[in-house]
Amino acid sequence: MTAGEAVRRLPGPQTQRRPLKQRLAAGERLYGALVRLPSETLVEMAGVAGLDYVVIDCEHGPADTALLQHHLTAAAAQGIDVLVRVGTAEPALVLRCLDLGAAGIIHPHVDDAQDARRAVASVHYPPLGTRGFATYSRAGRFGTVAAADHVAASRDALVVVMIETERACAAAAEIAATEGVDAVLVGPADLAADCAFPGQDTVDALVTTAHQATREAGRSVMAIVPGAEAARAAERGGAQLVLYNMAHVLMDTFKSLAAPTPGQGQSPRA
Repeated sequence: MTAGEAVRRLPGPQTQRRPLKQRLAAGERLYGALVRLPSETLVEMAGVAGLDYVVIDCEHGPADTALLQHHLTAAAAQGIDVLVRVGTAEPALVLRCLDLGAAGIIHPHVDDAQDARRAVASVHYPPLGTRGFATYSRAGRFGTVAAADHVAASRDALVVVMIETERACAAAAEIAATEGVDAVLVGPADLAADCAFPGQDTVDALVTTAHQATREAGRSVMAIVPGAEAARAAERGGAQLVLYNMAHVLMDTFKSLAAPTPGQGQSPRA
């Protein structure tokens, strides 16, 4: 089996779906939902709704691998891929996430090409990287997959790096051009904080610069959005991976459903 022929192999019914990396290479635009543990039902709902992937946030949420396995199992049952956002420089967690069957890893706070190389190395087996080898994990179907096939499939693991500082934006070209990087996600909140919360125009200009460098390097742009309107803007800007922040989506939905507060034309609620 060649890397190009590899398919996602997970426990359960042997349905085959093209890896996210192959779909991006074919020019597809993919839509996902950012959720935090524990949110197994949201993972299932995302699959039922027809999204392409979910991102489990283990940077700003719990990094409980037992819960993560439950979420990965739920995702596999619905035919949806899972990316995991780990913390900064956490190769041990990267290893566990991939062994559990994650389709790829999102690495926060990548400031230069050296950081990007470390991120890539943590995802891939030698000689491409430094990931510890095992086929008896969930990703290797508990030892039933041949080593060569397991290695071939592992090469389709998606590597997404996050640019979150002004320094990283300046180095966006070399970060994106790093061999093994598949996509770049600019973290607008951390970027604004790094710049001492300047005007939105300043942040937007830095984001645009990083996105342009990413596209020029032939990599995919991932954009995190709070809702449908922002998603359309991200599409127009060339984002190939559109990621809905479910905290924003759900809070906006709940607010729209809430009754007006007293003084806005209705009596107080009981």
